[in-house]
Amino acid sequence: MSELALDRLPSLPIQSTIGLMKANLKEQSKRAEITFEIERDEESGWLTASWDAPRGQGGITTQGKDLRELEQNVREAVRCHFENGKLPGRIRLHFLDDPVLATV
Repeated sequence: MSELALDRLPSLPIQSTIGLMKANLKEQSKRAEITFEIERDEESGWLTASWDAPRGQGGITTQGKDLRELEQNVREAVRCHFENGKLPGRIRLHFLDDPVLATV
């Protein structure tokens, strides 16, 4: 029972197989990465992460009291948003207020 019946599987010409692989890679690259914008709330000190889905199809906003909690909340929110199994390959955090250090 553990053997595959390869003779029963439909065979595709190599061009069709390559075409399907390219289409699959193109679809994966669309979802390869999403970028959250991170801001710190001046009053509470909490970090807020926001991502807007393309074509106005919603988005994700979550927060955390520190970077560790924010990371956990972002991962959980992404899993919930993409529950159909098409998770992005990477999640990028873009800090809008990057600290700048003086060299003097």
